[in-house]
Amino acid sequence: MSEKNIKLQIKDMTMLYPNGDGVEHINLDIYEGEIVTFLGPSGCGKTTILRTIGGFLDVTSGDITIDGKSIVGMPPEKRPTAMVFQSYNLWPHMTIYENLAFGLKLRKIPKETIDADIKDALQMVSMPGCEKKYPSQLSGGQQQRIAIARSLLLKPSVLLLDEPFSALDAKIRHQMREELKKIQSDLGITVVFVTHDQEEAMSLSHRIVVMNKGKFEQVGTPTEIYDNPNCKYVASFIGEMNFVEDNGKTIAFRPENVEITSPSPDCDICGTVRTIMILGHYVVVTIQAGENLIKCNVDRSVSEKLTIGEEVGLKATKHLVF
Repeated sequence: MSEKNIKLQIKDMTMLYPNGDGVEHINLDIYEGEIVTFLGPSGCGKTTILRTIGGFLDVTSGDITIDGKSIVGMPPEKRPTAMVFQSYNLWPHMTIYENLAFGLKLRKIPKETIDADIKDALQMVSMPGCEKKYPSQLSGGQQQRIAIARSLLLKPSVLLLDEPFSALDAKIRHQMREELKKIQSDLGITVVFVTHDQEEAMSLSHRIVVMNKGKFEQVGTPTEIYDNPNCKYVASFIGEMNFVEDNGKTIAFRPENVEITSPSPDCDICGTVRTIMILGHYVVVTIQAGENLIKCNVDRSVSEKLTIGEEVGLKATKHLVF
């Protein structure tokens, strides 16, 4: 992304709440046309950062710039950003058209332009022809599409998304991710996304910022963070990981990076088959090795030769040491 222009820059930003919680000395460059996701557990500071970008929280110190211009001190409506919340925030007494037109009318945009823009926006989120409906007549997923369309109509420099799909069921969530990825790609818009869902972060992002207690643990592409986590926290937070303590060190390996063989001195670990669970195209086999319960993802052809209680050997084809 280094050849692209920096769209959003956070420079030594601190935002502290009265009780002392918050984030300190945050530095990050986000490039034009990039989706960057802040990922971490509740209370780690990811939404705090998003709200300082959107203008819903004031920074204690430091600076935030968009296209090289400081936005610190600006109210949300004056910033070149638009925010989509988890709760949709659509006005129930207004039709979809009125919800979408509201911000555009405040900007004194002509009615013909508003009509054309709304039609285009609804097409973009796969909701054409629903202008006369009310939010209560739409499903959760449809309401969130409208909330995204409303934000895009404001033509923001940066789109901010605060866990926008967490209230939706799994199938709709997957569809919305695909929709968002396509919209972002089509428009080339810069997106800052907040989630605690690692799968969402992996599937959507160009880069992920893994957070823990107000600090950045690692910033990288989904592949970098999955294949080369820089600490045990990141390794345990992204994807599934087996951890085995060995002489004061922690050996870590993914379930897909372990082979099940017959017990022998060449094996890294020996243990007993505890469970065999078929999950469609692959099988999860758990092995009890002393105190450790090790998860292995294997082909069905491998699992069909195994029985519960059988002694097996394990070989890690790829591992990390912490």
